[in-house]
Amino acid sequence: MPDKNKQVRYALGPAQLTGRALASADATIDQTGQWKVDFTTTGKGSGEWDQVAQKNYQKQVAIDLDGVVQSAPQINAQQFNGRGEITGNFTQRDAKDLALVLKYGALPVQLQPQTVETVSATLGKDSLGAGIIAGAVGLALVAIYMVLYYRALGLVVWLGLAVSGAMLYSIITFLGSSGLALSLAGVTGIIVSVGDTVDSYSVYFERLKDEIRSGKTIRSSVDRGFKRAYRTILAADLVSIFAAGTLYILSVGAVRGFAFFLGLSTLLDLITAYVFTRPMVVLLGRSRFFTEARWVGVARGLAAPGVVAEAT
Repeated sequence: MPDKNKQVRYALGPAQLTGRALASADATIDQTGQWKVDFTTTGKGSGEWDQVAQKNYQKQVAIDLDGVVQSAPQINAQQFNGRGEITGNFTQRDAKDLALVLKYGALPVQLQPQTVETVSATLGKDSLGAGIIAGAVGLALVAIYMVLYYRALGLVVWLGLAVSGAMLYSIITFLGSSGLALSLAGVTGIIVSVGDTVDSYSVYFERLKDEIRSGKTIRSSVDRGFKRAYRTILAADLVSIFAAGTLYILSVGAVRGFAFFLGLSTLLDLITAYVFTRPMVVLLGRSRFFTEARWVGVARGLAAPGVVAEAT
Protein backbone atom coordinates (compact mmCIF):
# COMPACT_ATOMS: atom_id res chain seq x y z
CA MET A 1 0.00 0.00 0.00
CA PRO A 2 1.48 3.43 -0.94
CA ASP A 3 2.02 6.32 1.42
CA LYS A 4 0.36 9.67 0.77
CA ASN A 5 3.42 10.97 -1.13
CA LYS A 6 3.55 7.82 -3.29
CA GLN A 7 7.22 7.41 -2.49
CA VAL A 8 7.09 4.36 -0.20
CA ARG A 9 5.00 1.19 -0.35
CA TYR A 10 4.09 -0.87 2.72
CA ALA A 11 3.11 -4.52 3.08
CA LEU A 12 0.28 -4.44 5.61
CA GLY A 13 -1.36 -7.18 7.62
CA PRO A 14 -4.91 -7.21 9.01
CA ALA A 15 -6.04 -4.09 10.90
CA GLN A 16 -5.48 -4.45 14.64
CA LEU A 17 -7.29 -1.27 15.72
CA THR A 18 -9.70 1.26 14.22
CA GLY A 19 -10.06 5.00 14.68
CA ARG A 20 -12.91 4.45 17.15
CA ALA A 21 -10.28 3.78 19.81
CA LEU A 22 -9.13 7.42 19.63
CA ALA A 23 -10.86 10.21 21.53
CA SER A 24 -8.93 13.21 20.13
CA ALA A 25 -5.76 14.26 18.31
CA ASP A 26 -4.08 17.66 18.06
CA ALA A 27 -1.03 19.12 16.32
CA THR A 28 1.31 20.78 18.83
CA ILE A 29 4.91 22.00 19.13
CA ASP A 30 7.39 20.35 21.50
CA GLN A 31 10.08 22.10 23.57
CA THR A 32 12.57 21.98 20.69
CA GLY A 33 10.17 23.72 18.31
CA GLN A 34 9.31 20.58 16.33
CA TRP A 35 5.76 19.76 15.33
CA LYS A 36 4.17 16.60 16.73
CA VAL A 37 0.74 15.04 17.12
CA ASP A 38 -0.70 14.36 20.58
CA PHE A 39 -3.52 11.83 20.85
CA THR A 40 -5.75 10.40 23.57
CA THR A 41 -7.70 7.16 23.49
CA THR A 42 -11.13 6.30 24.77
CA GLY A 43 -11.61 4.28 27.93
CA LYS A 44 -12.09 1.06 26.00
CA GLY A 45 -9.55 2.03 23.37
CA SER A 46 -6.81 2.60 25.96
CA GLY A 47 -6.51 -1.09 26.77
CA GLU A 48 -6.82 -2.10 23.13
CA TRP A 49 -4.06 0.29 22.11
CA ASP A 50 -1.77 -0.96 24.88
CA GLN A 51 -2.24 -4.51 23.60
CA VAL A 52 -1.31 -3.41 20.08
CA ALA A 53 1.74 -1.56 21.48
CA GLN A 54 2.95 -4.63 23.40
CA LYS A 55 2.51 -6.84 20.37
CA ASN A 56 4.31 -4.45 18.01
CA TYR A 57 6.90 -2.92 20.32
CA GLN A 58 9.84 -1.40 18.36
CA LYS A 59 7.95 -1.99 15.11
CA GLN A 60 6.18 0.33 12.68
CA VAL A 61 2.41 0.58 12.71
CA ALA A 62 0.70 2.03 9.67
CA ILE A 63 -2.10 4.60 9.94
CA ASP A 64 -4.28 3.85 6.92
CA LEU A 65 -7.08 5.97 5.44
CA ASP A 66 -8.90 4.98 2.26
CA GLY A 67 -6.11 2.71 1.08
CA VAL A 68 -3.30 5.24 1.65
CA VAL A 69 -0.77 5.10 4.49
CA GLN A 70 -0.89 8.52 6.15
CA SER A 71 1.96 7.78 8.57
CA ALA A 72 3.89 4.75 9.83
CA PRO A 73 5.40 5.60 13.24
CA GLN A 74 7.49 3.19 15.29
CA ILE A 75 6.06 2.17 18.68
CA ASN A 76 8.61 2.98 21.39
CA ALA A 77 6.55 2.14 24.50
CA GLN A 78 4.39 -0.72 25.68
CA GLN A 79 2.13 1.24 28.03
CA PHE A 80 0.48 4.54 27.07
CA ASN A 81 -2.20 4.97 29.76
CA GLY A 82 -4.59 6.64 27.36
CA ARG A 83 -2.16 9.24 25.98
CA GLY A 84 0.60 9.29 23.39
CA GLU A 85 2.42 11.39 20.83
CA ILE A 86 3.65 10.89 17.28
CA THR A 87 6.92 12.62 16.44
CA GLY A 88 8.96 12.94 13.27
CA ASN A 89 10.14 15.49 10.77
CA PHE A 90 6.70 17.06 10.54
CA THR A 91 5.93 20.43 9.03
CA GLN A 92 3.00 22.33 10.46
CA ARG A 93 0.80 21.18 7.58
CA ASP A 94 1.89 17.54 7.96
CA ALA A 95 1.13 17.55 11.68
CA LYS A 96 -2.28 19.17 11.25
CA ASP A 97 -3.24 16.85 8.40
CA LEU A 98 -2.29 13.78 10.44
CA ALA A 99 -4.21 15.09 13.45
CA LEU A 100 -7.31 15.54 11.29
CA VAL A 101 -6.98 12.00 9.97
CA LEU A 102 -6.71 10.60 13.49
CA LYS A 103 -9.52 12.76 14.84
CA TYR A 104 -12.11 12.29 12.11
CA GLY A 105 -10.92 9.41 9.93
CA ALA A 106 -13.05 8.38 6.98
CA LEU A 107 -16.53 9.67 6.35
CA PRO A 108 -19.16 7.61 8.23
CA VAL A 109 -21.27 7.39 5.05
CA GLN A 110 -20.68 6.06 1.57
CA LEU A 111 -21.08 8.64 -1.18
CA GLN A 112 -23.02 7.64 -4.25
CA PRO A 113 -23.31 9.73 -7.43
CA GLN A 114 -26.88 10.88 -8.03
CA THR A 115 -26.41 12.63 -11.38
CA VAL A 116 -23.60 12.74 -13.91
CA GLU A 117 -23.32 15.52 -16.50
CA THR A 118 -20.68 15.91 -19.19
CA VAL A 119 -19.78 19.51 -20.09
CA SER A 120 -18.03 20.35 -23.34
CA ALA A 121 -14.53 21.80 -23.02
CA THR A 122 -15.60 24.67 -25.30
CA LEU A 123 -18.03 25.92 -22.65
CA GLY A 124 -15.18 27.07 -20.42
CA LYS A 125 -13.45 28.72 -23.36
CA ASP A 126 -16.65 30.52 -24.38
CA SER A 127 -17.24 31.68 -20.80
CA LEU A 128 -13.69 33.02 -20.56
CA GLY A 129 -14.08 34.85 -23.88
CA ALA A 130 -17.40 36.34 -22.79
CA GLY A 131 -15.85 37.48 -19.52
CA ILE A 132 -12.98 39.19 -21.33
CA ILE A 133 -15.39 40.94 -23.72
CA ALA A 134 -17.58 42.11 -20.83
CA GLY A 135 -14.51 43.45 -19.02
CA ALA A 136 -13.32 45.26 -22.16
CA VAL A 137 -16.72 46.88 -22.68
CA GLY A 138 -16.91 47.98 -19.05
CA LEU A 139 -13.36 49.34 -19.23
CA ALA A 140 -14.19 51.32 -22.37
CA LEU A 141 -17.27 52.87 -20.74
CA VAL A 142 -15.23 53.87 -17.68
CA ALA A 143 -12.52 55.37 -19.89
CA ILE A 144 -15.07 57.43 -21.86
CA TYR A 145 -16.68 58.69 -18.67
CA MET A 146 -13.32 59.75 -17.21
CA VAL A 147 -12.49 61.77 -20.34
CA LEU A 148 -15.89 63.46 -20.34
CA TYR A 149 -15.60 64.32 -16.65
CA TYR A 150 -11.89 65.13 -16.24
CA ARG A 151 -11.08 66.12 -19.84
CA ALA A 152 -7.30 65.98 -20.47
CA LEU A 153 -6.76 64.20 -17.18
CA GLY A 154 -8.94 61.42 -18.54
CA LEU A 155 -6.13 60.72 -21.00
CA VAL A 156 -3.89 60.12 -18.00
CA VAL A 157 -6.38 57.50 -16.85
CA TRP A 158 -6.28 55.86 -20.29
CA LEU A 159 -2.51 55.75 -20.36
CA GLY A 160 -2.30 54.60 -16.73
CA LEU A 161 -4.68 51.71 -17.37
CA ALA A 162 -2.63 50.81 -20.46
CA VAL A 163 0.58 50.78 -18.41
CA SER A 164 -1.02 48.65 -15.68
CA GLY A 165 -2.43 46.32 -18.32
CA ALA A 166 0.96 45.96 -20.01
CA MET A 167 2.67 45.10 -16.71
CA LEU A 168 -0.11 42.67 -15.81
CA TYR A 169 0.10 40.99 -19.22
CA SER A 170 3.88 40.64 -18.88
CA ILE A 171 3.55 39.04 -15.44
CA ILE A 172 0.79 36.66 -16.59
CA THR A 173 2.88 35.66 -19.62
CA PHE A 174 5.93 35.06 -17.43
CA LEU A 175 4.01 33.04 -14.85
CA GLY A 176 2.23 31.15 -17.61
CA SER A 177 5.49 29.39 -18.42
CA SER A 178 5.38 27.90 -14.91
CA GLY A 179 1.83 26.58 -15.26
CA LEU A 180 -0.33 29.56 -14.21
CA ALA A 181 -3.49 29.81 -16.30
CA LEU A 182 -5.79 32.82 -16.57
CA SER A 183 -9.23 31.50 -15.68
CA LEU A 184 -12.64 33.14 -15.64
CA ALA A 185 -12.22 33.73 -11.91
CA GLY A 186 -8.91 35.50 -12.59
CA VAL A 187 -10.54 37.71 -15.23
CA THR A 188 -13.22 38.60 -12.66
CA GLY A 189 -10.52 39.59 -10.17
CA ILE A 190 -8.86 41.84 -12.76
CA ILE A 191 -12.18 43.49 -13.64
CA VAL A 192 -12.94 44.16 -9.97
CA SER A 193 -9.47 45.69 -9.52
CA VAL A 194 -10.20 48.20 -12.31
CA GLY A 195 -12.66 49.81 -9.92
CA ASP A 196 -9.87 50.29 -7.36
CA THR A 197 -7.61 51.73 -10.07
CA VAL A 198 -10.17 54.26 -11.26
CA ASP A 199 -10.91 55.18 -7.64
CA SER A 200 -7.21 56.02 -7.23
CA TYR A 201 -7.36 58.50 -10.11
CA SER A 202 -10.58 60.03 -8.82
CA VAL A 203 -9.13 60.50 -5.33
CA TYR A 204 -6.07 62.26 -6.77
CA PHE A 205 -8.02 64.47 -9.16
CA GLU A 206 -10.55 65.49 -6.52
CA ARG A 207 -7.66 66.38 -4.19
CA LEU A 208 -6.27 68.57 -6.98
CA LYS A 209 -9.62 70.32 -7.15
CA ASP A 210 -9.48 71.10 -3.45
CA GLU A 211 -5.96 72.49 -3.75
CA ILE A 212 -6.85 74.68 -6.75
CA ARG A 213 -10.00 76.00 -5.10
CA SER A 214 -7.83 77.15 -2.22
CA GLY A 215 -6.04 79.50 -4.61
CA LYS A 216 -3.02 77.49 -5.77
CA THR A 217 -1.88 76.95 -9.33
CA ILE A 218 -2.12 73.57 -11.00
CA ARG A 219 1.65 73.07 -10.96
CA SER A 220 1.99 73.86 -7.26
CA SER A 221 -1.03 71.68 -6.46
CA VAL A 222 0.29 68.55 -8.15
CA ASP A 223 2.85 67.48 -5.54
CA ARG A 224 0.90 68.63 -2.51
CA GLY A 225 -2.30 67.03 -3.76
CA PHE A 226 -0.54 63.79 -4.62
CA LYS A 227 1.03 63.43 -1.17
CA ARG A 228 -2.33 63.76 0.49
CA ALA A 229 -4.16 61.62 -2.03
CA TYR A 230 -1.55 58.85 -2.04
CA ARG A 231 -2.09 58.20 1.66
CA THR A 232 -5.75 57.52 0.93
CA ILE A 233 -4.90 55.43 -2.14
CA LEU A 234 -2.34 53.43 -0.15
CA ALA A 235 -4.77 52.71 2.68
CA ALA A 236 -7.57 51.63 0.32
CA ASP A 237 -5.35 49.43 -1.84
CA LEU A 238 -3.68 47.78 1.16
CA VAL A 239 -7.09 46.79 2.48
CA SER A 240 -7.86 45.16 -0.89
CA ILE A 241 -4.45 43.43 -0.97
CA PHE A 242 -4.83 42.08 2.58
CA ALA A 243 -8.37 40.91 1.81
CA ALA A 244 -7.16 39.19 -1.38
CA GLY A 245 -4.27 37.58 0.51
CA THR A 246 -6.59 36.27 3.23
CA LEU A 247 -9.00 34.93 0.64
CA TYR A 248 -6.13 33.23 -1.21
CA ILE A 249 -4.90 31.51 1.95
CA LEU A 250 -8.31 30.35 3.17
CA SER A 251 -9.88 29.35 -0.13
CA VAL A 252 -9.30 26.67 -2.73
CA GLY A 253 -9.81 26.20 -6.46
CA ALA A 254 -11.08 29.00 -8.67
CA VAL A 255 -11.53 31.39 -5.75
CA ARG A 256 -7.76 31.43 -5.27
CA GLY A 257 -7.38 32.56 -8.89
CA PHE A 258 -9.77 35.43 -8.24
CA ALA A 259 -7.89 36.45 -5.10
CA PHE A 260 -4.46 36.19 -6.75
CA PHE A 261 -5.28 38.40 -9.72
CA LEU A 262 -7.23 40.87 -7.59
CA GLY A 263 -4.24 41.31 -5.27
CA LEU A 264 -1.75 41.47 -8.14
CA SER A 265 -3.75 44.08 -10.07
CA THR A 266 -4.24 46.20 -6.97
CA LEU A 267 -0.50 46.09 -6.21
CA LEU A 268 0.24 47.25 -9.77
CA ASP A 269 -2.19 50.13 -9.22
CA LEU A 270 -0.07 51.35 -6.29
CA ILE A 271 3.06 51.21 -8.41
CA THR A 272 1.46 52.91 -11.42
CA ALA A 273 0.02 55.73 -9.31
CA TYR A 274 3.44 56.55 -7.90
CA VAL A 275 5.73 56.15 -10.92
CA PHE A 276 3.38 57.15 -13.75
CA THR A 277 0.27 59.10 -12.75
CA ARG A 278 2.00 61.88 -10.81
CA PRO A 279 4.73 62.56 -13.44
CA MET A 280 2.11 62.65 -16.21
CA VAL A 281 -0.05 65.15 -14.34
CA VAL A 282 3.06 67.26 -13.68
CA LEU A 283 3.81 67.37 -17.43
CA LEU A 284 0.23 68.32 -18.27
CA GLY A 285 0.21 70.97 -15.55
CA ARG A 286 3.25 72.64 -17.11
CA SER A 287 1.70 72.87 -20.57
CA ARG A 288 -0.50 75.85 -21.34
CA PHE A 289 -2.06 73.94 -24.22
CA PHE A 290 -3.32 71.09 -22.05
CA THR A 291 -4.18 73.40 -19.16
CA GLU A 292 -6.10 76.12 -21.01
CA ALA A 293 -7.63 74.24 -23.94
CA ARG A 294 -11.27 75.24 -24.22
CA TRP A 295 -12.94 71.85 -24.21
CA VAL A 296 -10.37 69.37 -22.96
CA GLY A 297 -8.12 71.49 -20.74
CA VAL A 298 -6.95 70.31 -17.34
CA ALA A 299 -8.39 73.43 -15.72
CA ARG A 300 -11.85 72.70 -17.16
CA GLY A 301 -11.61 69.09 -16.05
CA LEU A 302 -10.85 70.30 -12.53
CA ALA A 303 -13.69 72.84 -12.66
CA ALA A 304 -11.16 75.68 -12.39
CA PRO A 305 -11.27 77.50 -15.78
CA GLY A 306 -9.51 80.57 -14.43
CA VAL A 307 -6.36 78.72 -13.47
CA VAL A 308 -3.30 78.76 -15.73
CA ALA A 309 -0.10 76.78 -15.89
CA GLU A 310 3.15 78.12 -14.53
CA ALA A 311 6.02 78.48 -16.96
CA THR A 312 9.12 76.38 -16.37
